[in-house]
Amino acid sequence: MDERRARLARRHLLAPQARAGTAAEVAAALVALHGTDPASVYLAAWARSADGHRAVGHAAMERALYEDGELVRMLGMRRTMFVVPAALAPVIQASCTDQIAERMRRGLIRNLAAAGVGPDTGRWLDEVGDATVKALAARGTATGAELAREEPRLRTQLVYAEGKNYGGSSSITTRVLMLLSAERRITRGRPRGGWTSSQYEWAPADPGPPPGSAADARAELARRWLLAFGPAPVSDLQWWTGWTAGQARAALAQLATAGADLGGTPGVVLAGDEEPEPAVEPWAALLPALDPTPMGWRDRGWFLGEHAPALFDRSGNIGPTVWWDGRIVGGWAQHPGGEIVWRLLEDAGAQAAAAIAAEAENLRAWLGPARVTPRFRTPLERELSA
Repeated sequence: MDERRARLARRHLLAPQARAGTAAEVAAALVALHGTDPASVYLAAWARSADGHRAVGHAAMERALYEDGELVRMLGMRRTMFVVPAALAPVIQASCTDQIAERMRRGLIRNLAAAGVGPDTGRWLDEVGDATVKALAARGTATGAELAREEPRLRTQLVYAEGKNYGGSSSITTRVLMLLSAERRITRGRPRGGWTSSQYEWAPADPGPPPGSAADARAELARRWLLAFGPAPVSDLQWWTGWTAGQARAALAQLATAGADLGGTPGVVLAGDEEPEPAVEPWAALLPALDPTPMGWRDRGWFLGEHAPALFDRSGNIGPTVWWDGRIVGGWAQHPGGEIVWRLLEDAGAQAAAAIAAEAENLRAWLGPARVTPRFRTPLERELSA
């Protein structure tokens, strides 16, 4: 248990002596940063930033994403949006996203056929996609609404959950754009608004080199995950990637691995990476909602304890968490006035309380006038923010 927590501290750049100097370093260390909630990407990098938490600011993250091309926002593991190192994007594409895109296309064609859009639904969808990509290339960048004005077929309505009180109709715009993105034909550009905005422009994609074989890509992604999150049960790798059990086992079979005893649970680690990680001094961190560290494992008992009911929503999304020395000990939120408020869910001691208070003040100063509300609200975050 202590060894896993020491690895977490160092390899996830949370111990003060392990922190990073750039956003790209943070993303590479964690394989990928959860991007469903735009603010989480920035906050996850800030929490792991060296130089008094100032090295990775808002401008640095935006340069890495939108100017230097070091980071890419893409749909990946478990059909989730991530920010990933550009060099890793082809690996994620081949190991996860191509398969996701195929399922997305089949599902959309099935829904369109049921709605009676035409005799050859697949061809109709191809024509809409081609026209959308052409319109985007002509504009350079555009929102979904702007593209729907250029290509009216994007406004085609589909009815969902007919007869249910939560049902209704919506256009296919978002689904088509997400499909085109998953197929590497378009990409998300800058948000319209501040860095916490989720209203993105779209831009033509640079397809880059063709991805390699899916099997080789899955092996490489498994290797990187084990470096960051191992030792761990194979079931955690399967959950994190969204692969089948067979795909996870086949990926690991291509690697040199060793077994590990995780307190009675069998785990796996890369061969040659079995040596204990040097211990670190106690450390405090305030991690955002959907941070890649707690979302990196399905089995979280060794760092989460009994705190899940307060910190997770009903869909399994984690809210903002307070960490002390490798364990989650509480949660935090931001008041409308900007103050960072936090609560311990267990007695972590006076040293922990002082260090956490200092982190909260650092975060408030870094946020400045920005206000952050997680996309997925959790019980403790709702209570604290009120």
